[in-house]
Amino acid sequence: MALPAPKPNTTVAITGASSGIGAQMAQILAAKGYSLTLIARRTDRLNALADELKAAHGVAIEVISADLADSSARATLSSRLSTGPTLIGLINNAGFGSFGPVSEADQDMERGMIEVNIAAVHDLTLRLLPGMIERGEGAILNTASTAGAQPMPNMSTYAATKAFVTSFSEGLSAELSGSGVSCTALCPGPVRTEFSEVAGSVGLEDSMPGIAVVEASEVARQAIEGMLKGSRMVIPGFANRLTAVAGRMAPRSLVLPIAAKFTSR
Repeated sequence: MALPAPKPNTTVAITGASSGIGAQMAQILAAKGYSLTLIARRTDRLNALADELKAAHGVAIEVISADLADSSARATLSSRLSTGPTLIGLINNAGFGSFGPVSEADQDMERGMIEVNIAAVHDLTLRLLPGMIERGEGAILNTASTAGAQPMPNMSTYAATKAFVTSFSEGLSAELSGSGVSCTALCPGPVRTEFSEVAGSVGLEDSMPGIAVVEASEVARQAIEGMLKGSRMVIPGFANRLTAVAGRMAPRSLVLPIAAKFTSR
């Protein structure tokens, strides 16, 4: 129950691979000899990353431009992944957030967040997991967040999507016991990536305790390490592990005001 070793004509697919944690995970896997399928909307960035990885590590890289908010695009993507090199790893990393009261949110953006953060993770897993089980090997890693451990005022939709990813991944991990396939939930805390810019929460990481902020490269390193082991969950950073436990266990009457204090800054 772990990510199989790289072999000829195998690949690991990474969604949201054009920047941040996804790009860092691609760097690490390529350095370990894995051929990759890089998936995102920004083809120019994917091509640049692919060229860099091929030159540095001599691995095969395929680039696929796809809008994961589109169900038909997800179906096409799944078909390509099912008929190309043998898929030994699936990293559902694509996702984004928003910041501010739900009542003032961009409704299309909120709906799109549900599609990318939840529906795409669920859809791609449903379509691609049976092949892994049939072959008796494979690994799935789903990027969740410590935000999913408790409700987050002013990030209500985002936290809810990550709660789904965490719960789905943990349940699936138990279901897959003995199958040769694993599922890992990656639950980072604050990370300095383009996330804040997209969410409209620039500077939020700076309001967090410094010990809680983990660099994208370190998050990616621990994520791949957990995927290689078939770990059920990876939470980078000791402070974030404490936060996740507290978020799950503490009374909501205590958690919500603390969460609101940070997200109101």
